[in-house]
Amino acid sequence: MQIYLDYSATTKPRPEAIAKMQEVMIQQYGNPSSLHSWGQQAAMVLETARLQVANFINAVDPESIVFTSGGTEADNLAIMGIAQTYSHPQHLIISSIEHSAIAEPAKTLEKLGWEITRLPVNRQGRVNPLDLKAAIQPNTVLISIIYGQSEIGTLQPIETLARIAQSHNILFHTDAVQVAGRIPLDVQQLGVDLLSLSSHKIYGVQGAGALYIRPGVEILPLLGGGGQERKIRSGTQAVPTIGAFGVAAELAASELSQETLRLIALRDRLFDLLADCPYLIPTGDRLYRLPHHVSFILSDDFALKAPEVTGKTIVRQLNLAGIGISAGSACHSGKLNPSPILLAMNYDENAAKRGIRLTLGRDTTKADIDWTAMVIKQVLTRLIPCYCQYAPIN
Repeated sequence: MQIYLDYSATTKPRPEAIAKMQEVMIQQYGNPSSLHSWGQQAAMVLETARLQVANFINAVDPESIVFTSGGTEADNLAIMGIAQTYSHPQHLIISSIEHSAIAEPAKTLEKLGWEITRLPVNRQGRVNPLDLKAAIQPNTVLISIIYGQSEIGTLQPIETLARIAQSHNILFHTDAVQVAGRIPLDVQQLGVDLLSLSSHKIYGVQGAGALYIRPGVEILPLLGGGGQERKIRSGTQAVPTIGAFGVAAELAASELSQETLRLIALRDRLFDLLADCPYLIPTGDRLYRLPHHVSFILSDDFALKAPEVTGKTIVRQLNLAGIGISAGSACHSGKLNPSPILLAMNYDENAAKRGIRLTLGRDTTKADIDWTAMVIKQVLTRLIPCYCQYAPIN
């Protein structure tokens, strides 16, 4: 039995997206900047996708969508593209639990003399809007707060935070990569100036993403070249993957209301089935949470009995059982590092190596959830024999 529960890492491209990509590669393979009919057919695919993505997030002007290679480039373009509009270093505010695609550009700016404020979060990973108000300075020019955190599942009060930024005439960006296709996205209601998306998180094809840029916002390109995407992102557009992105966005929008409720039910069932495991401690906010996201750390008591066990150990054990999940910490050059996200939530370094994440998707069933819960309990039992008696799964 094979069960994939790592949808926050990537999703399986849906058949309609694959079909669109193949169609474009075979029939609309021209360069969209070319004036002949082959180029114009490709341009039509590109602009159709732009409209589909714009509708997906309720962007009034399709030209506010700038296609990129993915969420990471969209995040970098938002941060560095705004920063480049200033001749002298200014002040940037981010959260302490940003994706590395925001955290790393912020470090780069810091080396260039920018002042960076990293807002603290509570134990559930939520930013306090009062902390944002207190952090604003006369030279604050951009605020970037992640909408849905991929490791712990916590959702931020983006509408409230964006309103604070707007009241101070400060640009506001959010990384919505994990939120897209899971809860409604409406840039008009949210009041954001910039928003990042990724195709392969909504059952599109890897290699495409987008940055929404509110009309009137000035941003400078990161790449010099032919001036594609309104001179904001040069380079011949990847029309097949962008076409697939558009199809995935349109279908995600049409299915969103039902799929969100289905995922919430499955997510809560998995939490409930694992609630009697004394060595699994849920992380993140249970109320303000991504619909598809379940995460834990192994408790201190577990660590005392099995100090060598980390989140990576659990990932490997479940993989042997045919279940794909992820650890809440990263491995670099063979060394397991504590998760910076969990550290920011005031977990100690040892605990921050013991995180696991299970994320659900279109193909996840109730049977998958029940089987996974049983296997996790069996794995923990093997690692600490007879540590607990479990009730049968209904």
